[in-house]
Amino acid sequence: MPPVEQSGSSSIEQTGYWWYDARNDLLRAGLGEWVGRPERVLDVGSADGPSARWLPQQGRVAVDLDVRGLVPGRDACASALALPFRDGTFDVVAAFDVVEHCEPEATAVAELARVLRPGGRMLVSVPAYQWAWSDHDVRAGHHRRYTRRRLVAALEREGLEVRRATHAFALVFPMFAAERVVRRLRPPAPGASRLPQPAPWMDRLLRALCRLETRLLARRDLPFGSSVLVAAVKPE
Repeated sequence: MPPVEQSGSSSIEQTGYWWYDARNDLLRAGLGEWVGRPERVLDVGSADGPSARWLPQQGRVAVDLDVRGLVPGRDACASALALPFRDGTFDVVAAFDVVEHCEPEATAVAELARVLRPGGRMLVSVPAYQWAWSDHDVRAGHHRRYTRRRLVAALEREGLEVRRATHAFALVFPMFAAERVVRRLRPPAPGASRLPQPAPWMDRLLRALCRLETRLLARRDLPFGSSVLVAAVKPE
């Protein structure tokens, strides 16, 4: 596997990108049922909020290594491998596209589970399919991509009870797969944008397909897609 290059958050560098807007809506459709009415929410890795606008903001604490999106006095600059909170602090722990950045994986999942109270809910998303590994994963600082089975197993090893496991970004998946093939045949030039920039008509199409998918995802699990979403509960 190629070496991992750590970098800042592209969601801060490229605000308004179609994928972040779509992910916010897909996460809400796929995982919103398990949020409930929490008093304390920990949002790990999305301090700038592109995937967590739908989470309750009252009682929300963000943790990130990129300080640019953190609110002084409320949030924490820290690693998911060593969360600066006591056991059982939060009712909901969200980690959207975080675990793939962490090595070892088991330590990150154990930390997320540790700060979750008994009966609390963990909401996780990760990128799917190791065959889709590309220069984008290297630039983003990923260690791995996931199958649904692998993510479920990682959470269950920490004693969590998985309530939902589904793919997302299914309707745009053909474009995703084609883009990954092109990246392998013609890698982007050094210094190019980390995120592929679609033409305006393609941007509109991608957003429209994802809006349609939010309605599907709210009713049923999807068998494929470029992301995996999981909702799990910590036993009481």
